[in-house]
Formats: sequence, C-alpha cells, structure tokens
Amino acid sequence: MFQESDLADLAVVNGDDETTRFLPYATWQTPEDAQAWHHRIRAMVLAGTGVQMVLEERASGRVIGACVVFRHEEASARAELGYVLGRARWGLGFMHEALTPVITHAFEAWQLRRLEAEVNPRNLPSDGLLRKLGFTCEGRLRQRWAAKGQIYDTNIYGLLRGEWRPCVFSTPAESGPP
Repeated sequence: MFQESDLADLAVVNGDDETTRFLPYATWQTPEDAQAWHHRIRAMVLAGTGVQMVLEERASGRVIGACVVFRHEEASARAELGYVLGRARWGLGFMHEALTPVITHAFEAWQLRRLEAEVNPRNLPSDGLLRKLGFTCEGRLRQRWAAKGQIYDTNIYGLLRGEWRPCVFSTPAESGPP
C-alpha cells in the first residue's frame, strides 16, 4: 500500500516527461505536485472508491512505480485500473508481475464483475501489456481526454471476472536450474 514516505521515489517516476508522456496528468515539477496527488489519493481511499499501491523493487527497496484501482462503482461491480512505471524498468516485466495480484485482489475483495483501463492509442507498450493480461480492446473513445494542452482518443479495455486467468511468477532463483 502507498505511504506518504513513498512520495520522494514517486516524484522521480512522475517527474520524468517521457514516463508521463501518455498519461492524462502533468509531469510533477515540484514537491507541491506530489503533495496534491497525495491528497487526491488519500481522499479516494477514504471515500472507499479506490486503492493506491506502489511497486517496490526487491533488491533496492525503492518505489519504482504505482498502480491504482479507482472509480469503484459498487452497484455496477466495476472499477478502473491505472499504472505508471519508472522508465529505467520498462520492458522488464515489472508491471505485468505487479498487476497480476492487483487484478486478482480487485476481483476478489471488491467482487468486481468488470475491470476497465483506458490507454492513449500511441502507447503501444501499454496496449500490449493489457492484452497480455487478458484485457479486450473494446473500442476507441474519440477525443476522450483533454490533457497537457491536447485532446486525444483513448482505447478502452475491459476484463470480465470470468475471463481473468492469473499467471504465477517466479524469480530465476526460485525456478531452479534451466
């Protein structure tokens, strides 16, 4: 779970323009940006409409990313998924490994029927990640987001509870000899 002490590491992740290029929020520039985000997240958690988690690298103990399940609508048994990962860890499987238990938890703890994610169509790695996790691209929402002085489309992804097939991860040391 997220703690205020994680803000310094998250500021490094969210302070990188390349990392936040396709995300619908401005790159963090100041400690006040991190604090404003912290207050929004805290309000969401207190309202019971979401949960924020961080990705901590085992070796260093540093926070390298975050994922959020938010806009939980209990009556509709649905929620949305968001995530960010520091650029130095892209393409190494960290987010796939992190999201697997997050998705399982969301379906089990909140008894979700449906989990959704929106992705900028130009963010091909994120599109690929969601497909690899079993999400289905259900279409494109035209001119959906207005952020960073631009209006752009998003691909909408959905994953139904009955479609979820979590995979188990092991580190090379845990898996034994090749």
